Amino acid sequence: MSKLKQFLLDAETKSFDKGHRATIRFNIGKYNTAVARGLTQYTDHELARERGSFIKTNTINNLDKYLMEFEANFTARGGKVIWARDAQEALREIGEIMKRKRARSVVKSKSMTTEEIHLNEYLEKNGIETVETDLGEYIVQLAEQRPYHIVTPAMHMSKKDIAELFVRKLGIPLTDNAEELVAVARKVMREKYTAAEVGITGGNFLIADVGGIAVTENEGNARLSTTFPKTHIAIVGIEKMIPSIMDLDLFWPLLSTSGTGQNVTIYNTIMTGPRQPKEKDGPEEMYVILLDNGRTDLLALPEKREALNCIRCGACLNVCPVYKNIGGHTYETTYSGPIGSVISPHYDGMAEHKHLSFASSLCGACTSVCPVKINIHNLLLLNRKQSVDEGLADKQETTAFKFWLKAMKSRTLLNLAPAFAKNFVLKQILKDTWSKRREPLHVPPKSFNQLWKERQK
Repeated sequence: MSKLKQFLLDAETKSFDKGHRATIRFNIGKYNTAVARGLTQYTDHELARERGSFIKTNTINNLDKYLMEFEANFTARGGKVIWARDAQEALREIGEIMKRKRARSVVKSKSMTTEEIHLNEYLEKNGIETVETDLGEYIVQLAEQRPYHIVTPAMHMSKKDIAELFVRKLGIPLTDNAEELVAVARKVMREKYTAAEVGITGGNFLIADVGGIAVTENEGNARLSTTFPKTHIAIVGIEKMIPSIMDLDLFWPLLSTSGTGQNVTIYNTIMTGPRQPKEKDGPEEMYVILLDNGRTDLLALPEKREALNCIRCGACLNVCPVYKNIGGHTYETTYSGPIGSVISPHYDGMAEHKHLSFASSLCGACTSVCPVKINIHNLLLLNRKQSVDEGLADKQETTAFKFWLKAMKSRTLLNLAPAFAKNFVLKQILKDTWSKRREPLHVPPKSFNQLWKERQK
């Protein structure tokens, strides 16, 4: 089955799943309340968005300069930088590190880039136990699912779902007490931190002027994942760059307010390399893998490169009417929702994922909430145009538009076909789309042009 057909099937299934919709409505409702409260910390939120947009745009336009500055500053403190053109290169380099360290277990904090390169699957195939230490990620790992949401991986699961999962996978007595469920997960993870040879994280920001990785979290698991293991690997997309540590006073609140409604997240850590001689904790070795994986292809498109400004707050997902109905798993990509529909065709292939850019009402809600003012709905239109320009449009659709264009350019041709013929064509074309859930479209017996001529007589 093609990705498009699978997408349409899954989308219809989820749209009519009342239980799923109730769970998502409840969880996003809590998010909306929190964000409204969080926005009160700003006297001028629009100005903050403008500043964020300006800094990120300037950084992306000069990305080569900042990447080299980051590498120089990070390596000066003993860190090691690895440049990975794609997922295969990143996995190969990680595999080599694991062999040198004779690693048998890994603890991971939440990271969408590791999901992007399918790291867990790779490590498990090589006999390395991998444990997600973020609670939401741990839950979806136990459920053998991919994250549902960029920020809240288990948004699609209710407390009852999680309790039943823990009963099946961890053998605990059934409980509906959230604190007890968290305690169970914490007990499992605590033992893993001290046993793991390697800790793996992503990075919310790369900081050029100090050569640092900024990691934002609410549970402290990223700190534990980088404190106990002797080796730390951070896998970060090259677009996460910001020029200065001073820019964090803008981006940390923007990220947390748009992502969770907090003024600032609970744990914000900057790591600038391995443990130094006079430092008491931290890894003995630290690697940063700078991941391209399609990002420079997007960078080469001036009209679309603003998509690389994204700070992965997830706000566009939470406001999108399509996402709220079809859910995150339907997209079958690492990055779902509006921003995922923009970048996935560039990261994973336009031919396979072009349909995602059409899975939008173009209402513009995503653009209105983006903390760095990415014009998301316009980028979706540009993706649609690119897919057509590359000859990826469906043949039936292409043929239909050719006839439509020819007819629209000629009033004589348009009037030539009788109404019943036009209705027949509309019925065939729209039977699996418009007419599936709506009253079929009907052409009136006489066109406006014909009625106008009759009136003039």
